[in-house]
Amino acid sequence: MDLQNHSLVSEFVLHGLSTSQNLQKFFFIFFSGIYMAIVLGNLIIVVTVISDPHLYSSPMFFLLGNLSFLDIWLASFATPKMIRDFLSDRKLISFGGCMAQIFFLHFVGGTEMVLLVTMAYDRYVAICKPLYYMTMMNRQTCIRLVLVSWATGFVHSISQVAFTVNLPYCGPNEVDSFFCDLPLVIKLACMDTYVLGILMISDSGLLSMSCFLLLLISYTVILITVQQQASGGVSKALSTCSAHIMVVTLFFGPCIFIYVWPFSRFSVDKVLSVFYTIFTPLLNPLIYTLRNKDMKISMKRLRNRHVTFH
Repeated sequence: MDLQNHSLVSEFVLHGLSTSQNLQKFFFIFFSGIYMAIVLGNLIIVVTVISDPHLYSSPMFFLLGNLSFLDIWLASFATPKMIRDFLSDRKLISFGGCMAQIFFLHFVGGTEMVLLVTMAYDRYVAICKPLYYMTMMNRQTCIRLVLVSWATGFVHSISQVAFTVNLPYCGPNEVDSFFCDLPLVIKLACMDTYVLGILMISDSGLLSMSCFLLLLISYTVILITVQQQASGGVSKALSTCSAHIMVVTLFFGPCIFIYVWPFSRFSVDKVLSVFYTIFTPLLNPLIYTLRNKDMKISMKRLRNRHVTFH
């Protein structure tokens, strides 16, 4: 498909986070460090899970490894370009590059939403049906659930991009953000996109809200079950669930605000965009590794093995 068949616009101008030269230099150093920490932190989790047979065979850590893999991509679809743009006077992105950013944001973001629901289901089975846990969450089931997550994200993303690509762009080409996001790009089309915008934003809003409600229901049931138990595993269950709830809140809060807000009054908050595309992937490994004893032991074992090998 020729992405520019219906468009006279060959590139878009990104406004970025700030117009201040001094602030942009600071942002360049700051976000370069943040991005390296995201990639390194999540990569360590993926490698640790794969290299440790105990963790790799555990449904929870198998799903966690997949979450970390997604977080690397979520932070990489726009952050490297944003960092490079801090040193540029004009922040340009091609039409194809803009559509690619929209695709990867919704593909990875949609996949991660469904994966977080899968992780909540995993904790529900582990806490509420512990005797059936390894039967219900066997490896085949985990793989199927992960594949469903990826398939849902892909279908969601394709449905968003298919309409956006074919809109006529013949005039304004300035995007008031550091990356191309659906609501901002739609408003640049040379036609009335109100109804189309409502449909597309509703698609993202529906996915965000439905996943969030499923997560709320799951964790409510889990917390009620934990409260009724009097076993020694209650504190561990609460610790695990609180980590999951923290991740869910950090990820879904900005997404719901952006995509469920009425389209006619829609305004993307750059701070929220930075939060769910950069800070959430940074906080995920910190939350899971600092709060999980098994992960810390495995990471230490992996480090000792690497030092011994050398």
